[in-house]
Amino acid sequence: MKHSLKPAALFLAFSLALPCAITQAADRGTREEAIAMVKKAVAQIKKDGLDKTIAAVNDPKGGYVDRDLYVVIYDLKGTNLAHGANPKMVGKDLSNIQDVDGVYFIRDRIEIAKTKGSGWQDYKFVNPVSKNIEPKSIYLERSDNVIVGAGIYK
Repeated sequence: MKHSLKPAALFLAFSLALPCAITQAADRGTREEAIAMVKKAVAQIKKDGLDKTIAAVNDPKGGYVDRDLYVVIYDLKGTNLAHGANPKMVGKDLSNIQDVDGVYFIRDRIEIAKTKGSGWQDYKFVNPVSKNIEPKSIYLERSDNVIVGAGIYK
């Protein structure tokens, strides 16, 4: 009897935990959503210009923040021009900041933008929803002389 109860108890525990896991997954942005958000910002830059796009990204109601997804825009030297989650970053040269593993992730973004034009980058960063340092992947795309990105927490 003990053996038949263990699988049943495990199933019950898993069943009760599953809705929580599904809810947490639904609260996180996907790779596809990050790409779509970057492409939306790049299209707006081409249509309305960089200044209007920067203003929209910096506006919490500008359409560039969704759960843990948000757009960032940098110049090719590492100065943050727009940040959907943290307005304190705007206007700052962030090329010398490192993640907890010592990765100069803004420098890496500049390299990706200059050499490939677009791509994914992995690093660790504070999730604005959970407030914890988490592994993150950001999709980047160069648009003229700026880098537009949006990332997902893993």
